[in-house]
Amino acid sequence: MTGREILHKMKEKVGLSSSADSGKGKSKMSRNITHGFHLPNFWTEPENAMRKAYRITDTKILEKAGDLGRGGSTAVTAILINCQKLVVANVGDSRVVMCKNGVAKQLSVDHEPSTEREDIENRGGFVSTFPGDVPRVDGQLAVARAFGDKNLKEHLSSEPDVAMEMIDDDTDCIILASDGLWKVMSNQEAVDTIKNIKDARSAAKRLTEEALNRRSSDDISCVVVKFQ
Repeated sequence: MTGREILHKMKEKVGLSSSADSGKGKSKMSRNITHGFHLPNFWTEPENAMRKAYRITDTKILEKAGDLGRGGSTAVTAILINCQKLVVANVGDSRVVMCKNGVAKQLSVDHEPSTEREDIENRGGFVSTFPGDVPRVDGQLAVARAFGDKNLKEHLSSEPDVAMEMIDDDTDCIILASDGLWKVMSNQEAVDTIKNIKDARSAAKRLTEEALNRRSSDDISCVVVKFQ
């Protein structure tokens, strides 16, 4: 059964897929973003509802910082409404990539310290650029937006970038994954790797295996939704 058929059978005709990087707050993230379905404006303003759900999620994670410990999580979420409208949100460098007619298209935004330096500095933080290392917020975090990370929160944002894309007959699949995949694989390489795999779970497993074969040293979270 394809992703389209599964979603047609859901009572509310809504499908949710998400991926996160780091175990800190992962279950709480999924729980609170799912609760975004019940926000009053979800059906009329899904993009704004997603932003609110992300803010609620970050607040809940910060409230539990004592239990969860230091650290945080990036996230990417895709909600498919009536099998036609795809709403995508993300913080950090977890990414969603769509495949149409075999061509990869990135729908999310990688929130890197180098591209958000001005905002970070306006919050009182700084971006380090040490030789041989990636830019980091306050010399520590390699993303400019994230859930949690209480010790850096004053200098970080948890505001997601939200985008909308229509699903049509040319849409093959979407891939949601953490940077453990994208550090070793381009968007098009990921799409090409699974183009002949019909089962979504098998496709996600294949991408994870390929990232490990390419010696990815970061956490790898991956979800694939097939439409064909």
